Amino acid sequence: MARWEPGARERLVLAAVDLFSDQGYDETTVTQIAERAGVTKSTFFRHFPDKRELLVAGQETLSRLLADGITEAPADSTPLAAVAAGLERASAEMGPVNRELGPRLRVAVAASAELQERDALKSVGMAAAMTDALVARGVADAPARLASEMGVLAFKRGFERWSGGQVAEDDGLAEHALAALAELRAAAATLD
Repeated sequence: MARWEPGARERLVLAAVDLFSDQGYDETTVTQIAERAGVTKSTFFRHFPDKRELLVAGQETLSRLLADGITEAPADSTPLAAVAAGLERASAEMGPVNRELGPRLRVAVAASAELQERDALKSVGMAAAMTDALVARGVADAPARLASEMGVLAFKRGFERWSGGQVAEDDGLAEHALAALAELRAAAATLD
């Protein structure tokens, strides 16, 4: 096992998700995750403080990318147009590993109440980052929160389609997240 072999973080996440799916979250140990990933236990702890943190790996980066896209949207953008810019920015960073991980992650999360809680907290963090970015653009709190929640839902729905094999292999995540946002916008218009 190479001490500084590249890609250790990604291998740890993939190994953990596979083990969580195969044998359950509670039954999976850090040692098993490290062994499956081909790294030492100390390498695991260089990347993650504990096994709970594996499934929120990248959450801060994702939230930052969403907020950056909103911040960089044209000044005359509506709140939903700014959220769309955030979705595009974050989606551009999602590659084959993210797509491969999606279905496996859904299985692992569905089987564990603790992982469901972590997943919910991840959504809260994404929404908060987008809300803060919209408020910084001058959007009032209520519309900023609503647009952000729609953005989170659109990202999740788009990611599920993209990673769930429902689309062509060469499709990008952005088009599916933006399509989901458009669907949500149309659905919201029918609520009155």
